[in-house]
Amino acid sequence: MKTIVGFLGLMALTITIQAQNITGTVYEPSSGGKLPLPGANIHWVGTQMGTATDGNGQFTLPRAEHVHMLVISHIGYAVDTLHVEHTTSTVEHTMESAVQIAEVVITQRESGAHFSRVASIQTQTITGGELKRAACCNLSESFATNASVDVNYSDAVSGAKQIQLLGLSGIYSQLMIENIPTLRGLGTTYGLSYVPGSWMESIQVSKGTSSVANGFESITGQVNVEFKKPLDKERLLVNGYTNSEGMSEGNIDLGMKVSDSWSTRLFFHSEYGDRRVDHNHDGFLDHPLVNQNHIFNRWFYNKGSLESQIWLKVLEEERTGGQTAFRRGQVSNNLNPYGITIDTRRVEGFFKMGYIFERPGTSLGFTSTVSNHDQDSRFGLNTYNGEQNSYNGNLILLSFIGNTAHQYKVGVNAIVDDFTQTMNSIADNYTEYTLGAYGEYTYKPSEHFTVLAGLRADNSSKYGLFATPRMHMKWDINDLFTARGSVGKGYRSPVVWAENSNLLATSRIITVGAVKQEEAVNYGLNATWRPWIGSAQMTLNFDIYHTQFLNQMVVDLYQSAGQAQIYNLNGRSYSTSAQVEATYVPVKGLSVTTAFRINDVETTYSGELKVKPLVSKYKGLFTTSYRTPKYGWQLDYTVQLHGEGELPYTGDLPAEHQRGSMFPSYIIQNIQIQKLFNRFDLYVGVENLGNYMQEHPVVAPTMPYGSHFDAATIWGPITGIKYYAGFRFTLERPE
Repeated sequence: MKTIVGFLGLMALTITIQAQNITGTVYEPSSGGKLPLPGANIHWVGTQMGTATDGNGQFTLPRAEHVHMLVISHIGYAVDTLHVEHTTSTVEHTMESAVQIAEVVITQRESGAHFSRVASIQTQTITGGELKRAACCNLSESFATNASVDVNYSDAVSGAKQIQLLGLSGIYSQLMIENIPTLRGLGTTYGLSYVPGSWMESIQVSKGTSSVANGFESITGQVNVEFKKPLDKERLLVNGYTNSEGMSEGNIDLGMKVSDSWSTRLFFHSEYGDRRVDHNHDGFLDHPLVNQNHIFNRWFYNKGSLESQIWLKVLEEERTGGQTAFRRGQVSNNLNPYGITIDTRRVEGFFKMGYIFERPGTSLGFTSTVSNHDQDSRFGLNTYNGEQNSYNGNLILLSFIGNTAHQYKVGVNAIVDDFTQTMNSIADNYTEYTLGAYGEYTYKPSEHFTVLAGLRADNSSKYGLFATPRMHMKWDINDLFTARGSVGKGYRSPVVWAENSNLLATSRIITVGAVKQEEAVNYGLNATWRPWIGSAQMTLNFDIYHTQFLNQMVVDLYQSAGQAQIYNLNGRSYSTSAQVEATYVPVKGLSVTTAFRINDVETTYSGELKVKPLVSKYKGLFTTSYRTPKYGWQLDYTVQLHGEGELPYTGDLPAEHQRGSMFPSYIIQNIQIQKLFNRFDLYVGVENLGNYMQEHPVVAPTMPYGSHFDAATIWGPITGIKYYAGFRFTLERPE
C-alpha cells in the first residue's frame, strides 16, 4: 500500500513539475462584490483527483486525461460544474448560493457538521443547517447530533448544564464568542443557556490545545460560536418555540445597512417556563421555572483598510426550583418546602478593530471585552452570592518573513478578573491580573503541509510566571488523506465555589484546600480519509487525545456520602479519548453519520488511582437526515448510546438510599420533522422518544434538610419524553 501511495504521489509531483496543471481562484459573493473562498472542494468529474482552495481561495490541480468537467463545491453553496478547455490554464469562479426554478427560489441545502480541510488545527464546524436539525433553543442543546461533545446536567434541581470534551468537564475547554474568550468563572455554571440558538450562525469545535493567540486556558479543546452578521443574506428572523414541559420562547433578529460604512444587527430573546412538572412523583420539579430576557446589538464599521465592531449584550434571568410546593419569597428554613432561587444579571461589551496594511498578508488587530456578572443564589439553607468583573484585551500583529511560507503572529494580552463571593457568610474576594505576550510561527511550504508552533509567557498576580508552548502539524498525504498532530500545555485559574455550586444541592460537608493553578499537557493525533464511494465522497475521521494533569483541583466524592473534599492533585490524573466518525451522503438529500467514542478517565483520590465518577465510558451516535427533492419536507432522526460509568460512594448511607457503584448504559432517541416554505418553516419533534429517565435523581427527597439529601449525583436524563413545535419566518436581503 505504501508503495502504491508513494508511486501515485510521485506521478502527481511529476505532472506538476511538467506544468500540466490548472490553477484558479474561487470566490464567494459579498455585499462589496466578491471575496476569496477558502476550503472549496474541487475535483475532476468521475475521478478521485481533487484538491481544496487555500486561505486565499486559490488552488492548483493536475489535469486529468480526457476529462474536461471540473466540479466545485462548498458548504452553503450550490455545486457548480465547469467545462474547462484543454487550452485553459487559469480559472476564476464565483459560487452561487441559490438557483431559480419556476419563479420559486430554492436555496441550496446548507450542509451539516463537517471537518475543515484547510485548518492546521482539527476543527469541526456545526453549520446553521445542522443546528436546525434539533430543538436548538440555546448552546447547551446544540450538540444533540454531535459525537464529540456531551452535555450533562450538573444537578437535578437548578437546570445547570455542562459540556464534556474528551471525557473532562467543560471548564477545561475554552468557550469563545467569535474568537474572544467569554463565559469564564461565574459564567461557566449556567452560561450555555445564555447563547440563544437562533442567534448562532455556526459553531466550531476543536480538540486539544488551540492557538496561543487565544490564551492559555484551552486544555481539552475549544468551542467557538459565530453569531449572525449585520449583512448576512438573512435580513430578518422571527422564531417561536413551545414544548410539552411548559417552556416557550421567542426570538427576533434584524440586520440592516445604515450607511456605506456602518451596518448593525439587533437580537432579542425571551423565554418563559411556569409549568410545575414532576413526572417521577418525588416531590421535586423535574426542571426549574426559568424566566430569561436577553438583548444583543452589534455594529460593524468598514471603510477602506479599517474595520471595527462594537457589541453590547444584556441578560437577566430568574430560576426557581426545588420542591413543587416551594414559592419565591418563602423563608429558607426546615419548616418550609425546600427551594432554589438563582437570579443572574450579566452585561458584556465587546470591541474589535483591524487594520490591513498595504503589504499583503499583514494586519494589526485589537480585541477587547469587558463584562459584569452578578448572581444571587440559594439552595435550601445554603447560599452563594457572587459578582465578577472582567476585562480581556488582545493586541495582535500578523505578517510573514520573506514569503508567505513563513508566517507569524505576535501579540500581548491583558486579563483582569475581580471576584466578590460569599458562601454561607464566608467571603472570598480577590482580583487576579494576568499580563502575557506570545508569538506563533507558521511554516507552510505548500498547501499540503503546515507546521504551527507557538509560545506564550504570562505573569499572574496569584500564580506568578508561567509558559505555554504549543505545536500543531497538518499533512495532506494525498488528495484523500490528511493527518494532524498536536501537543501543548494549558493552564486555568479555578473558581472553586462557582464551579462546584451544584454541591450546594446536597447535605454534604464541603471542605476546600489551598487553591492552586491547574496545569495539564494534551497530546493528540487525528486522521481524516475521504474516499469516493460511487459518485459521493465519504468522510472518515479518527482521533485520539491524551490529557495529563500536572496539577488539578480534585473533587473527591469517594470518601464518604456525607462529604465533598476539594484538594490539589497528589498523584496521577489523566484522560484518554479515542473516537471514530463516518459521514456519507449516499443519495441526494440523504446524509448519514455514525460514530463511536471510548473514554478512559482516572484521577488519584486520597492516594488511590480510581475511575472518575459520573463519566460514561463510551458513547455511540447514529444520526440521519433526509430532505425530499420536492415539497420541502425534512426528517431528522438521532440515536445516542451512552455507556455505563462509576458512581460516587454511597456505602455509608442507609440501605434505601444507597446507589451501588455503577450506573447503567442507556439510549436516547430524538426525531424531528420540518416543512420548509419559501420564507416560512414549521417544525415538530420529540426528544427522548423512549422516555428514559434516571431513577431517583434526588436522594432522600422527603427529607431535603436531612443528612442524606443529595440532588447532585446526576448521570442521565432527569426529564422524560418531550414534545415540541416551532416556526421560523425569514426575510432575505434583496440582491
